[in-house]
Amino acid sequence: MLKHRGFPGRMPSTDYQFTIRRANPKGATPLIARERYRDRRPPDRRADTAFMKALWEHFGDQPFERGNLDGGRLSWLFGREVVSAEENFDPVSYEALLVIDEAKARAAFPEAFEDI
Repeated sequence: MLKHRGFPGRMPSTDYQFTIRRANPKGATPLIARERYRDRRPPDRRADTAFMKALWEHFGDQPFERGNLDGGRLSWLFGREVVSAEENFDPVSYEALLVIDEAKARAAFPEAFEDI
């Protein structure tokens, strides 16, 4: 499992996790496209925004390996703002390649791109 050095481990001053410490011997948490409903709590929405901002600052528009990025947090963005960068995508692989769909990410999280 690739560890993304310099990537924030969690959202500052919260327990919202962005990375995991070690690989699960049973395999990675499967990436699924989770539905984000309009009535989600504001702290959850702020965590999504902070995670998207960290992804963009760290990887930009280049493909990146899933590595130690938290599968649960990625699933909130997967299938919309973060998509597969390879044809034979394995949702339970730590080596799976992902890429940010910049247009969708900017539309969904404009505040994550304000300072960029």
